[in-house]
Amino acid sequence: MRSWLFVPADSERKLQKSAAVTADALVLDLEDSVSTDNKPRARELAAAFVSGHGTEKSRLWVRINPLDGPHHTLDLEAVMPAGPGGIMLPKARSPADVETLSRLLVELEFEYGLPSGSTKILPLVTETPEALFTLGGYTGLDDRLAGMSWGAEDLGAAIGATQVRDGFGGWTPPFEMVRNLCLFAAHAAGVPAIDTIHADFRDIEGLADSCAEASRDGFSGKLAIHPGQVEVINNAFQPGDEEIEYARRVVALFESNPGAGVLELDGAMLDRPHLLKAKRILDSL
Repeated sequence: MRSWLFVPADSERKLQKSAAVTADALVLDLEDSVSTDNKPRARELAAAFVSGHGTEKSRLWVRINPLDGPHHTLDLEAVMPAGPGGIMLPKARSPADVETLSRLLVELEFEYGLPSGSTKILPLVTETPEALFTLGGYTGLDDRLAGMSWGAEDLGAAIGATQVRDGFGGWTPPFEMVRNLCLFAAHAAGVPAIDTIHADFRDIEGLADSCAEASRDGFSGKLAIHPGQVEVINNAFQPGDEEIEYARRVVALFESNPGAGVLELDGAMLDRPHLLKAKRILDSL
């Protein structure tokens, strides 16, 4: 999925408006955008929203609160009867947190009559310092792992960074490294890498540049904080017609030459990495 739009779950108005947005995934947020006092109401609204959307449940996700706090159990107990498509796990400290959440989901799916393994997990894997030293461990987790994403603000606060971006809008070196680690960890685990938010929702040009860089580097989608960002994200991570046609030609060329390791197309030499890239493009359609 390309676009993952956060929706504060304590706002009935924003939830209703989000139903018309073309985001590939709506992430009903019970964490950072909801105050402690509003969390009970947010749980009720999130559960009702998921329950009311029938066949669309696969694109309805819920960001619960971190596993090391007091709220995640109540979050899960409230929303799982509705059967959301997945759970976004913030501040994942290690793959062990994903495994812990998976075990909880096994129990809840059984309790509420949901298909086993139907609730996917998308962890935010760089929001604590210790998490960076465990990123290679997500390889081999169960099929619930739907992707991996990252964030800079919580990590920056945790280490006392005065800023996470430089004067030109790019990431400072520590957070550029974190972004890249998430990218490679996701690919090592065989799941999509989802880029973090572009915080200035009015900066559409900057968002487009950020999406282009992320798509270029191997990310499959991006988190969004405003409905106005969704179209830009969707367009950026959707292969163009020329790219799709070229990918088809590459695949066809290798299929017609099954024993070849290197082939020529339009004056360029192609080998297995080019074939894998072409297949990924076609698989994304």
